[in-house]
Amino acid sequence: MSKRRGERPPVPEPLPAPVVDAHTHLDACGAKTPQDVREVLDRANAAGVDRVVTVADDLDSARWAAEAATWDERVFAAVALHPTRTSDFGDDVRAELTRLAGLPRVVAIGETGLDYYWDYAPRDAQHEAFRWHVDLAKRVRKPLMIHDRDAHDDVLAVLDSEGAPDEVVFHCFSGDLAFARACVERGFVLSFAGTATFRNAHALREAARWVPGDQLLVETDAPFLTPHPFRGRPNEPYCAAYTLRDIATLREEDPADLATMITRTAERIFGLRDLAES
Repeated sequence: MSKRRGERPPVPEPLPAPVVDAHTHLDACGAKTPQDVREVLDRANAAGVDRVVTVADDLDSARWAAEAATWDERVFAAVALHPTRTSDFGDDVRAELTRLAGLPRVVAIGETGLDYYWDYAPRDAQHEAFRWHVDLAKRVRKPLMIHDRDAHDDVLAVLDSEGAPDEVVFHCFSGDLAFARACVERGFVLSFAGTATFRNAHALREAARWVPGDQLLVETDAPFLTPHPFRGRPNEPYCAAYTLRDIATLREEDPADLATMITRTAERIFGLRDLAES
């Protein structure tokens, strides 16, 4: 059993329509080189996951993600400083993130937000950095990708007070139905990871069942949060296919229809179709 827990889940049969993994960490999955990235994306494509957004959590990761997005046309990037890393958020870091944010294949500012679960960064530092990222997203006219852990009310308060960008994605949405309603009413998009497939996540699954289809994305957050029934094993972008099928069953929708809707939403939010045609 211990050996199995260290192995990736099997690659599932292809989805009936392709879907985008809206949030993954290719570098944390072990990808370092262009060949590594191709291999991860080839496995994803075999399951019907045709594109990914690889997301940074520190400055080195942001540089890597922006470069990796130029190695393979199936890869796009998001850059930001994770809230747990905001204790040291000086002018040099802000300048470099601003530069990276302007690159064409960087399609979002994230992940940024508030994390009250860990105590790696003081809350006042997190709030200052979050507000700066909100402003950056508006300056470069790119969507804001939210990390929200145990901080629902404060995240909404910051977005309300600062004025949210046109597009906001709650990565790995973790709220209940009431919080989902509050986000959807503001026009935000909710991205569901493998946690939404966990059978004991009743409140989260209720939210995933309810959210309007055009405000719904799926993601892996790989290598973390592997979906049921492979919880605890290493995650990769191809596992978004498991999550999509599970959510389709939960919502009593056809997987092809749900995948098509999610793909349209990802293309709209991240501008993926425009990049493909440029």
